[in-house]
Amino acid sequence: MRPHPTFFNTADLDAFDARTAALQDPRPHPTEPQLVQLGRALMGEVLDLVLGGALEDHAVTVCETLIGGLHAGVHRLERDADRARDRLAEQLRAFDGSEVADLDLQEAKASADRLDVAGEALALVRDAAAEAYAVATGEVWSPWRGTVRGGTSAAQIDAQAALRAAAERKRSAADPGEAVVAFRASPRSDAPQDARRIFDALNWARAEYPGMSLALTGAKGGERLARRWAQQKGVRLVLARPDFERFGRAAPFRANDQLMALEPVCVLVLPESLGPAAEAGAPPFGPAMNLAEQARRRGVRCVRIAPKAEAAGAT
Repeated sequence: MRPHPTFFNTADLDAFDARTAALQDPRPHPTEPQLVQLGRALMGEVLDLVLGGALEDHAVTVCETLIGGLHAGVHRLERDADRARDRLAEQLRAFDGSEVADLDLQEAKASADRLDVAGEALALVRDAAAEAYAVATGEVWSPWRGTVRGGTSAAQIDAQAALRAAAERKRSAADPGEAVVAFRASPRSDAPQDARRIFDALNWARAEYPGMSLALTGAKGGERLARRWAQQKGVRLVLARPDFERFGRAAPFRANDQLMALEPVCVLVLPESLGPAAEAGAPPFGPAMNLAEQARRRGVRCVRIAPKAEAAGAT
């Protein structure tokens, strides 16, 4: 039987590959570059088949279904890992210091670690597929929804550290940070003029708040352009999706309430297109105007995106 090493030199490994090495599984595990290549290849095959053919009109549905399936798999593995950590916590509470309990604890922790790594592996495939999809189509996919002391065994200390680390990873993933920039735009603001000014405004905001997160509702038009910018710049996105089933026509305004609840440091709005739609006399987008008004009442810095010749007005 192959002995398990007790120490790994992971200094030259990526974070993911270091975690797979720490599992001490004698079977080979795919590396991060291999998983990324798999995601790109999967999406590449789908795009080659769909684009330019009779299914091209449905390319968004086909591609996003594939990515959504990978995303569902990630969530399933994460739920399994959560259940494994719940069992681990129960064994910690019942730990009696015996050798049998110590071995059970080690195996429970190893099981949780394996599930964590599997979920992270599938997430790498999903993210690579989503990136390839965005590059090929311009669309952006997003999901809808230690020291041993006092007779305490080394395994028990290790399990406690694992639970703390898992909880911290979850908190970090959901924390938008202190510099949230909220953005709302008209669904009609998708002209080239809009794109240039939206990107100018977002680049300005990022220079003002280097660690910013971008909060929006995920609507079409200008907000879709902003999502694309965030993906290209590696800026964290916070989505406050309108719940039309629950709130009906008031849903876009309830989404604004969520955006303001994030306590943004700045609000950017583009209530009307700067392109041809503006020439047609289209009215300003009500939800964007509402967000600007909420920001004004609360004393939050608000910038209305304007044509290049005009100075952006801050309120």
